[in-house]
Amino acid sequence: MEPLEGIAAADALLGRPFPLPAEPLPLPRWVEVRAVDGGAEVEWNLDDSRAQAPGRLALFAGPLPPPDQLGPGAERTTTEAGWTIARAPLAEAQPSLRPVVQVTWAAEGLHLRLTGQGPWELAALLRVARSVR
Repeated sequence: MEPLEGIAAADALLGRPFPLPAEPLPLPRWVEVRAVDGGAEVEWNLDDSRAQAPGRLALFAGPLPPPDQLGPGAERTTTEAGWTIARAPLAEAQPSLRPVVQVTWAAEGLHLRLTGQGPWELAALLRVARSVR
């Protein structure tokens, strides 16, 4: 993973605007943008100082499917809409980053992966995913 200088660098890497969620996100402490396996990823490190606040949200977009981060032990389901939802306890992470839920799908010529770490409700993650434009 290579750090990028911002969202414009992610746009340049993809050759088009990086798709971003329109759904309001929790308060971030900081945001990182980086190149990942031929695509780009924006990671919002959220303010998890309150109990039960989610710790992180990351969105990958690229021309090829994203690399698997959760491994074979993750619980995976595919929805009728073609979205794959994967869950893992992520026991090695700090409590505010457990568990991890990933939603992967393809749209408008891009492969997308939205990763929520911490106590995200699946419905909230899906609202964010549906709002990605």
